Amino acid sequence: MARVATNPVAVGLHGFQPCFPTSHQSFRHKPSSLHLQNKTTRSGFQIVACQTTPNPTESSPADKLPADPGSVGNESASQETSSSQGSGFPEFPSKSLNKQIAVVSTLAAVGLFLSSRLDFGVSLKDLAVVALPYEEALSNGKPTVVEFYADWCEVCRELAPDVYKVEQQYKDRVNFVMLNVDNTKWEQELDEFGVEGIPHFAFLDKDGNEEGNVVGRLPKKYLLENVDALSRGEASVPHARVVGQYSSAEGRKVHQVVDPRSHG
Repeated sequence: MARVATNPVAVGLHGFQPCFPTSHQSFRHKPSSLHLQNKTTRSGFQIVACQTTPNPTESSPADKLPADPGSVGNESASQETSSSQGSGFPEFPSKSLNKQIAVVSTLAAVGLFLSSRLDFGVSLKDLAVVALPYEEALSNGKPTVVEFYADWCEVCRELAPDVYKVEQQYKDRVNFVMLNVDNTKWEQELDEFGVEGIPHFAFLDKDGNEEGNVVGRLPKKYLLENVDALSRGEASVPHARVVGQYSSAEGRKVHQVVDPRSHG
C-alpha cells in the first residue's frame, strides 16, 4: 500500500488564518493596524500571519453597549410611553369615572324633577287647605295677606307657585288667608275691599287695617316686597296700588258653602 506523504507546507498552513483589509481604502488609511507575526512550526517552516491591532483611540462595540442589559428595555419602554402620551390621542375614561358621571346625572335629574314639582305642582286648593281662617288671622296680632281667588281663575292658578314660595318664607311672621269669591259668605268682604278683579291681594297690618292691595298678574317681587314690609312692621307697603292683568270678579259662580266655618 502506498503511503501518502505529508506535506509540511500544508501542515504549516493549517493554523494560518489570513486576514485581508475589507477595502483598499481602509488598508491605505490604517496601515499601522496590520502587524506581521512569524511562527515556526515543528517541521521548521516559518509561517507569516497578519492580525489587526485595534486602534486604542476607538472604542470597541462591546464598550458602546450599556452595562446593564435591562436598561435597554426600560429605555425603550419609557420612549414608547412618552411617545404614546405625546401622540395627542385622548385616553378612554375609566369605569369609576363613568360611575361618578352617572351618579351626578341621576342626582341632577331628580333635583330638576323635584323643583318642577314644587313650581308647577302647587294648586289653589293646596294653598286653601294650609291657609289660616280669616277670623283667626284678624285676632292673633300678626299682619295678614288676604287673597281673593276662584278655582276657574287662570291668573290665580299661574301665580299659585309664587304665592306658595313667599308663604313658606314668611309663614311664621305673617298670616296668609284664602277667600273664594264664589262663596257667598264673603260678600261683605268683597264690598269692603272693593274686589273687582282677581287675584286680589290685600295687605293688612297687625290691627287689621289695609295698607294696600295688588291685583292681577304682576312680578313676584311686588308680593315679596309687600309681605317683607308687613313682617318688619312697616307703616306702609312699597306697592300700595298696583294692577296687572286679572280675571273679572263679575264672572264668579256664586254658591253657598255647607260648612259656615270654611274660609273657602
